[in-house]
Amino acid sequence: MAGLSPPDGRFAPSPTGPLHLGSLRTALVAWLFARGVGARFLVRVEDLDPQRSRRAFEAGQLADLRALGLDWDGPVVRQSQRLERYEEALASLERAGRLYPCFCTRAEIREASLAPHRPDAGGGYPGTCLALSDAERARRIAAGDQYALRVRADRERVWFTDRMLGEQSTIVDDFVVRRADGVAAYQLAVVVDDAAQGIGEVVRGADLADSTPRQILLARLLGLPVPRYAHVPLVLGADGARLAKRHGAATLADRGEPVAATLALLAHSLGLARGRERVRAAPELLDEFNPAQLPRAPTVLA
Repeated sequence: MAGLSPPDGRFAPSPTGPLHLGSLRTALVAWLFARGVGARFLVRVEDLDPQRSRRAFEAGQLADLRALGLDWDGPVVRQSQRLERYEEALASLERAGRLYPCFCTRAEIREASLAPHRPDAGGGYPGTCLALSDAERARRIAAGDQYALRVRADRERVWFTDRMLGEQSTIVDDFVVRRADGVAAYQLAVVVDDAAQGIGEVVRGADLADSTPRQILLARLLGLPVPRYAHVPLVLGADGARLAKRHGAATLADRGEPVAATLALLAHSLGLARGRERVRAAPELLDEFNPAQLPRAPTVLA
């Protein structure tokens, strides 16, 4: 519709190590989506894992983005500085009667979800702790048992249209929004932050597509706007697995070549800058970028 602002985008890495080529490619695509329509592009550091997050990794990640010519608007936002917002969201869900404590371990969840007698065997959380009585929950909490907090999703079906994957429809299971260590879970933090930052379109890797129905449901429960989504195909190693450190030469520093050569490689994998050996910086790709022409299959980068 005329008069509507273009949807702002973002890139939200976790500072737990250097960015590999798959993450850099996703950052490039997200930047092109936003800048291609004149929208803002924001960077958010998802540093809620205190055991693995490091400021040194964050600094290296931001340096890599700058090296590719990716710029962003405003200051970098860190989730570790936004804990109060997550507590407010949890309190809202609690008031709505949508939260319950879950004492299950990962092993117990895995075993229960794969039980052959379950009609949805292999699905998500089987609802074990939802069935506990108030007295049993109180007893276990008083005994000091650790627990996470789950959203009662009532097996609601969520539909959405993904710009890359097309029409999607999934029944949402009860999912964790606060971990047993008291830290807000990814599902909650990302929804709260995207809304607070005014993100209109989330562009990220296809491995996160399964999280989207949960996040859409959560946004609705919290009365927050739901962004559009575009999940881009993953970058794979030569063995067909998702690109990781074990594949070697997977970061800008590891490759030992001019940044322009790596940028050209990423651009070629997106169907851009064909026939060009070098691309000096990402803005050179804007004129030819067309989301409708992006590849729909995973890419193997050597």
